[in-house]
Amino acid sequence: MNFDPTPYWRSTVGFDHLFDLLANQALPQAQENYPPYNIVRIDEDNYRISIAVAGFTPEEIAITAEQNQLTVEGQKRAQPTGQYLYQGISARAFRRQFNLADYVKVKGASFEHGLLEIDLVREVPEAMKPRRIEIATKSGDKVLENTANTGDGRVEQLKRA
Repeated sequence: MNFDPTPYWRSTVGFDHLFDLLANQALPQAQENYPPYNIVRIDEDNYRISIAVAGFTPEEIAITAEQNQLTVEGQKRAQPTGQYLYQGISARAFRRQFNLADYVKVKGASFEHGLLEIDLVREVPEAMKPRRIEIATKSGDKVLENTANTGDGRVEQLKRA
């Protein structure tokens, strides 16, 4: 199935990158399954990516965040001495990329028991958060009362003179 974003371009401004991502997802690609990972939403603004990197040390892993892209790369530096009779733990180099939404930043990373955990936080600037716009009314010296829903289930009284 092919996705053609052309009809949507005429009614949107500044979403070209989003449409490119959607179009590229529809293309058949070789699926890379190494290393396995989980993405967990901790709460509304916090996320965690856990990557299973058994056999690697923190020094052999590089994490890079630029614009809306997070890249995790691993490269084994030294092979142990001796001859493997069976090697079930993969130690091959890898590169894993994650597309991050706008305003999602890397908060930190930790490595424990073969799991690399990367904490992400969404920090929307105050200017970009939804805000309530008050409507001014003129009706002489009368006070008008309006009720408004604040978005979190509470109803508050607004008084205007």
